[in-house]
Amino acid sequence: MTFNLEIDGQIRQVEIDPADPPGQWRIRIDGEEVEADAHLIRPGVMSLIIAGQSHRLVLDAHPTEPALHAGPQRIPYRVEDPRSLRSRRRHAGSASPLPVRASMPGRIVRLLVEKGEVVAAHQGVIVVEAMKMQNELKSPKNGRVAEIRVSPGDTVAAGDILAIID
Repeated sequence: MTFNLEIDGQIRQVEIDPADPPGQWRIRIDGEEVEADAHLIRPGVMSLIIAGQSHRLVLDAHPTEPALHAGPQRIPYRVEDPRSLRSRRRHAGSASPLPVRASMPGRIVRLLVEKGEVVAAHQGVIVVEAMKMQNELKSPKNGRVAEIRVSPGDTVAAGDILAIID
């Protein structure tokens, strides 16, 4: 399994594959291999031995600020799909207008910005409810909200353009 992990603003590519014996994992972080012994103690709590050092990790799966707790240290993190990360990196400095699209069918719950407002890349723009979950759609780049095509209560289909960031 390969994914991108952002810790304290630094993005790392992580590859994880099971190894022998069971409980052993082959982990590559930015191409550098690390052997780890990991055991799930209970949901959200893991015992991890890396390079002979023992760590107890506790997952804080807060919906907006997930973090790992290693002893007294709180480590915020974010896991990204590599395909969407590449796309956002590619478009983040784009001079052309970019759309904010509905990722799935749903209902618009609220607008977080107004037309003409300046937004940063990855800033929340619109909240869509889909399958009883609220999803915050983010700006694909730094820019200004050129257009908002929806209102709270509107129903949208996957792929619909909800706003334009110029």
